[in-house]
Amino acid sequence: MTGYDLIDEVVVDAPPEAVWEALLAEFRGARAWWAPDNTFSPVSGSPDEVGGEVRVTVHTRGADKGGPKLRFTARTTAVEPARRLSVEYVDGVFRGTSDFLLDPLDAGRRTRIGMHFAGRPAGWLKVLAKVADIGAQHSRSTSDAFVRLGRVLERRPAPEAAR
Repeated sequence: MTGYDLIDEVVVDAPPEAVWEALLAEFRGARAWWAPDNTFSPVSGSPDEVGGEVRVTVHTRGADKGGPKLRFTARTTAVEPARRLSVEYVDGVFRGTSDFLLDPLDAGRRTRIGMHFAGRPAGWLKVLAKVADIGAQHSRSTSDAFVRLGRVLERRPAPEAAR
């Protein structure tokens, strides 16, 4: 059986609290930096509360460009604000877990954001996984999204400048 155990991470020039808020906003449907690859929509509860569920859609050709879409539901299993968000994939084309980890760097001025995805394809994706490198595509999409996150946060004014 095909399974994945992937870790993707990027250093972002922003404090962990800003990265955390951007991550939660994306899971609430913001489409600010994970699109065009992935979009998110809340199903129940809040993504930063244990038991909250978010519907994830992976757009294989980009959002609103057609092509196959991979859909699955993530249920929050653990929350440490500005440090860790853990989810379990409970429905759709993946089963498994992901941990989003935020590590402060440089006295909190920068953040290493990482995603540890441990899962396996389910349903029709099991067939596709035999001929497509889903793991490589996942890592490329995640890394690209984290780079876009960094760019989005770089454009935001620093808290001192906003006063």
